[in-house]
Amino acid sequence: MDQRLKFHEVLIDLFPEGKDHVYFQPPPDFKMQYPCIVYKLTDIDTIFANNSPYYNKKRWQVTSIDDDPDSNLPNKLANLPLNSFQRAFVKDNLNHSVFYIYF
Repeated sequence: MDQRLKFHEVLIDLFPEGKDHVYFQPPPDFKMQYPCIVYKLTDIDTIFANNSPYYNKKRWQVTSIDDDPDSNLPNKLANLPLNSFQRAFVKDNLNHSVFYIYF
């Protein structure tokens, strides 16, 4: 199975609404259901050996979006391995928590 699809399954397992509330690069006019998780690829960390790529680790920007400021979803993302919290902000009365997660 593709690594992105495996990562998608991990995100779906984080909360009950998962399957229909995890979005990979949704288009700007797409109507999302909240709470949700939106993610996109932001970097690939490459280790080289003998001047050739030996190993790649993808970095995903993962954003939880919820109208509840006390949502448990950011805590669940924070407990995933190889993550770092980037920032939190409120836009249109929705609380956003942004993480970088290597997977």
